[in-house]
Amino acid sequence: MKINKIKEMSSPDLKKELSELKSELFKLRFSLATNGLDNPMKIKEVKKDIARINTILRQREIEEAIK
Repeated sequence: MKINKIKEMSSPDLKKELSELKSELFKLRFSLATNGLDNPMKIKEVKKDIARINTILRQREIEEAIK
């Protein structure tokens, strides 16, 4: 997911997306441990998307605190 798309989303949408990505990460890790993945790099991509969303949410939280 691109950072521009993340910035355009509202905070509730980002929180929803974050929970979906965390569940997807769990499924990917479980699948990797049990029978292997076709694309193990998918775990890295999902982790980066989670970090991006957390960063934007934190930036918004800090901006609200300043106001």
